Amino acid sequence: MTARQPRRLLRPFIYAAATATFGGGVLYYSYRPRNIPGSDPAAVPPKFGPDGTIAPPRFPKVRSRTEQIADLKGSAAATYASEVTDGPFSSLFRSRSKTHNGETKNEEPYDLLIIGGGATGSGIALDAATRGLRVACIERDDFSSGTSSKSTKLVHGGVRYLEKAVWELDYNQYKLVKEALRERKYFLDTAPHLSSWLPIMLPIQKWWQAPYFWMGTKAYDFLAGAEGIESSYFLTKSKALEAFPMLKRNNVVGALVYYDGAHNDSRMNVSIAMTAALYGATVVNHMEIVGLEKDATGKLCGARVKDLIQERNGKKAEEFTIKAKGIINATGPFTDSIRKMDDQTVDEIVAPSSGVHVILPGYYSPANMGLIDPKTSDGRVIFFLPWQGNTIAGTTDAPTEISQNPIAGEEEINWILSEIRGYLAPDINVRRGDVLAAWSGIRPLVRDPKAKNTESLVRNHLITVSDSGLLTCAGGKWTTYRQMAEEAVDEAIPQYGLRTGPVIHVPHISGTEMVDDAAPLNGTCQTHQVRLIGAHGYSKTLFINLIQHFGVETDVAKHLTESYGDRAWTVAALSAHTEKRFPVRGIKISPLYPFIDGEVRYAVRHEYAQTAVDVLARRTRLAFLNAQAALEALPTVIDLMAEELKWDGKRKNLEWRESVKFLASMGLAKSKLNVTRRDVESGKAAEYDEHERKLYSRHDRPADTIESDSKFESGENPMIGKDSPANK
Repeated sequence: MTARQPRRLLRPFIYAAATATFGGGVLYYSYRPRNIPGSDPAAVPPKFGPDGTIAPPRFPKVRSRTEQIADLKGSAAATYASEVTDGPFSSLFRSRSKTHNGETKNEEPYDLLIIGGGATGSGIALDAATRGLRVACIERDDFSSGTSSKSTKLVHGGVRYLEKAVWELDYNQYKLVKEALRERKYFLDTAPHLSSWLPIMLPIQKWWQAPYFWMGTKAYDFLAGAEGIESSYFLTKSKALEAFPMLKRNNVVGALVYYDGAHNDSRMNVSIAMTAALYGATVVNHMEIVGLEKDATGKLCGARVKDLIQERNGKKAEEFTIKAKGIINATGPFTDSIRKMDDQTVDEIVAPSSGVHVILPGYYSPANMGLIDPKTSDGRVIFFLPWQGNTIAGTTDAPTEISQNPIAGEEEINWILSEIRGYLAPDINVRRGDVLAAWSGIRPLVRDPKAKNTESLVRNHLITVSDSGLLTCAGGKWTTYRQMAEEAVDEAIPQYGLRTGPVIHVPHISGTEMVDDAAPLNGTCQTHQVRLIGAHGYSKTLFINLIQHFGVETDVAKHLTESYGDRAWTVAALSAHTEKRFPVRGIKISPLYPFIDGEVRYAVRHEYAQTAVDVLARRTRLAFLNAQAALEALPTVIDLMAEELKWDGKRKNLEWRESVKFLASMGLAKSKLNVTRRDVESGKAAEYDEHERKLYSRHDRPADTIESDSKFESGENPMIGKDSPANK
């Protein structure tokens, strides 16, 4: 009896200690010190001279597009040499040439030919090149011209996929979320200038939702593990309205905030392609596949292509053959068209789904807080996010037909606006006229024969190999592009009998010898630690160095560093003098946005931009941010590109027509599709009738006039004739 007494007294202390230990562990896990991508100082800090001035870095250049095309043609020229590679005199038959950085390079069939220059195709090119393989990547249009530029701009695991995984006990959904959360961290580490963390609010409308959403966001945090950064947290109603003052007050009792990533999708895609080019890949845009080549055994051995830029220049596009040991199909929504080029009888594996987004002015959302509506009127999810100074809202999810530049329908746009009205304060008038741009992207979802609607389709990717050797990588999502590329190359190596090896001759991508980019490249996949072009010298304070050295505006300097990383030095150097005291450099191509003339020159010289749309849509994002502003900037962009690429009058006229046609898919008013350059330069293109002003543009005219707005003199009555005695 006496022995039990001390135990009884100790038991509460043991329970209290256990509870304190558990609680302390939870608190430490939630608030532990973390390394936030992008917050570190630059891996390569700027150099200062003896007098305190900055010495801008000098970066290696990618090989010109002409040189890249010559390499493609060289692969077929050395076909005979490749056939005797294993013979005793094979070295005599190898044609050799010098690469851009001086080393000798074999002119022989490529190890891999990748069709498609979107996120997946460019990612495969980078992965293969950094394993020591000889790679070519060709794109019919431009890098990121399709789905890869029309995403929701999120780098996320997918909270809704996690919810489905739990309720439907779906392991594939769980696997997708887990994989995406890991890739999200790699994404932010390798390109901190193009991606960042974004808090996203989940409004709570009923008290019973609080524990449900709390458990969901905490499970999301837990699943991220070491790849997570900030922990989710609860906000009371007052704090939620303070963080997101546009919210409707009546039906909000609080909110949960969790963290995901956001990025500039097409600039990310271009950076992946350009990094692959620096690592030795042959990367060419505006190169169309005409047909696939097979050898005597029926195995694929190459492809016939033609350069579409020659046609734009009024010349006949010459067809030529690219020889390769293996061919990878990474064409997104157009996957099945390439598969049928290989085998007409093959079943389709892609279920295309339309995702519509609209761009609204920045005042619709806080600058650093997004919002997700998990249950819209028809059960779909809609995001409402700050992006590039504006607000992006979307997306829809509906079956669609595949087309080059799909147009967002009025019904879909109005549905998004209707859902937005449901959770914004009633005093905020959500108008169709506030839509600055609207576009439709086609998601290449992997087809599931049992699925009844596209929303139930998993965003998993699928890798298949045909009897003739065509390797297809389809499906997936932006966040997992790197994992998809890794698995595709892993499959290609044994399939085509390829040999990987260390990459020795790597240019100093950082612009200095401080970082050895070849160090980790041992023949295995290392893309999780390969910094993309622009990442080495990036820091959150780099924009200050640009302002001090070049005299650019603050908003321009921030934009350049967040879009180009350390390559902002080169962009600023290519910018013209303004002939003003300040800013000294950087002439804006649109007065509403921080895009400048140096970006156009940089896009042509360093990023293979070949058309005005390449610049307006993928190098800068003006077409996605404001279709009307893009139209008004078009003459300037065409003139700058004409200087760089030596366009004649016919080519400039073609660029005008093709660009205006493209802007129609970005939400440009139908009445603007026939405007001329003279209309734009005279200001006539900015005029709307009353109906169109309500539909397509913001009301720039004041609703109420003040004395300075009046066309009449003080005391004059416009309702009475000018010669009337009353007006004397």
